[in-house]
Amino acid sequence: MKTKAIQSPYDYYQLFQQLEEHGKNTYGPRFWVDDVDRPVVVKLLAYFLQDEAIATAEGIDLHKGILLTGKIGCGKTSLMTLMRALASESYRPHMVSCRQISFEFSKIGYDVISRYSTNAFFPYTNVPRVHCFDDLGVEQTVNYWGNNCNVMGEILLSRYDLFISNKMITHVTTNLNSQELEEVYGNRLRSRMRAMFNLFSFSADSCDKRV
Repeated sequence: MKTKAIQSPYDYYQLFQQLEEHGKNTYGPRFWVDDVDRPVVVKLLAYFLQDEAIATAEGIDLHKGILLTGKIGCGKTSLMTLMRALASESYRPHMVSCRQISFEFSKIGYDVISRYSTNAFFPYTNVPRVHCFDDLGVEQTVNYWGNNCNVMGEILLSRYDLFISNKMITHVTTNLNSQELEEVYGNRLRSRMRAMFNLFSFSADSCDKRV
């Protein structure tokens, strides 16, 4: 953890204690932050607190979103949910499951894409809503009235355009690595994801917190 010689306005030792307490209140007494996960948690804390000193030291661009990768059960969804409590309203992500979005598309069709892109603004403003799309890659290509659509691919491409034009921030959690993401969503989206996201990756040694 690279915080000792950096002038940060935050006490990260205290933040870790608060995070674990919040986690226990939310997920039960068995919640903990494993030592091997601390580098990722430092980055998440710095990002959502908009701590420029730590962000600079960690190579984080505060104007981009987060692509949080790691194997199944390492705690991606739990941590992103807990980080919502730290974020100001304009930075607080709305968590939504990619699987849920694919179900929505099968029911109501292409309006789902605009719901999470061109219509994803605070009412009566041009301020975009931050979304965190959870478990990218588990959703299926969906058929609507005979048309197949990679719904999340279309949503992310639309949000990329809005990232460029309106600074719309997007976060994603996924079990897939970069190569697997490209295989599912194609090179066109993969290249845009590099522009949209800071890549935060859990260690391969991170354990399954569900057991």
